[in-house]
Amino acid sequence: MISVPETQDKPSPRAVSHGLSHLVPVYGMPILMIALIALFSIALPDTFPTRMNLNSILSDKAIIALLALAAMIPMLTNKIDLTVGYGIVLWHVLVITLQTRFGFSWPAAVTIVLLLGLAFGFLNGLLVEMAKIDSFIATLGSGTIVYAIALWHTGGRQVIGTLPDSFYQINSAQLLGLPVSTWYVVGIAIALWIVTEYLPAGRFLYAIGANPRAAQLNGIPVRRYVIGAFMSSGLLTAFAGVVLASKLGIGQASVGLEFLLPALVGAFLGSTTIRPGRVNVWGTLVGVGVLAVGISGIQQLGGAFFVEPLFNGVTLLIAIGIAGYGSRRRSRTPKRNL
Repeated sequence: MISVPETQDKPSPRAVSHGLSHLVPVYGMPILMIALIALFSIALPDTFPTRMNLNSILSDKAIIALLALAAMIPMLTNKIDLTVGYGIVLWHVLVITLQTRFGFSWPAAVTIVLLLGLAFGFLNGLLVEMAKIDSFIATLGSGTIVYAIALWHTGGRQVIGTLPDSFYQINSAQLLGLPVSTWYVVGIAIALWIVTEYLPAGRFLYAIGANPRAAQLNGIPVRRYVIGAFMSSGLLTAFAGVVLASKLGIGQASVGLEFLLPALVGAFLGSTTIRPGRVNVWGTLVGVGVLAVGISGIQQLGGAFFVEPLFNGVTLLIAIGIAGYGSRRRSRTPKRNL
């Protein structure tokens, strides 16, 4: 009896290419972040792969991560909220002013600021849904007004006063060896992940972002969910302002706007990875991580002061380009299957 050796089908180059074309968009950004960490660790063995540098990155970028998550929420409904960069200016100034000038306790001051952030998000939602103003224009206008209020309130000067040690602990405390602000990001990210991936509210938000008319015809209260998305963004932005105030210990209207671009970059990058084509929580955090690692490494290598905005701008253009390409590719896919 002659035995015939079994033949194993080898994957064709086309199949390999097809597999890579699906894996790269999903895991490209995490792989890039790991590669950057490895590269800078080799180039800067004494400073980059250290616990001190890790804590520094986590502490510095936690506020950007919070704002990126805030910007992500309206993006689920295909809206954009620019007030994440403008609002934090007023909120961090106000939470200090309420304590130093008006004698509020820090829990009361924080509560007031969070409620104001929620109300401001409600206003943005009304402008977009009731007044039918494009979200970019609406939030640019309302954000500029809020920034002007911050400038008027401070008179261009720093807001300085004695703050309780417990207020500083909002940012400076450590938990399991990591800055507590890192755990804020983790906790909020997990909550948003559960809502967007496992609860009806998340499916409704994605449906509205894909096709608001179809969502409305299917009984989804589009107006309510869009306004709720802006309110959630406003609340989270106000919380980021509280953390920033605790970190700085002073209020100044010149601080805050520099967070707008990296927050938007992180949110846009979130639609290009993990779940390409869909804004998602973990993709957003990976996007912020790529920015944080890249900028930290470049600065330690002696990059000039303009490197950070340049890196953020280039990354934003690349992210938007990738997202647009992915959207066009998905729109062509059904036609090929017909």
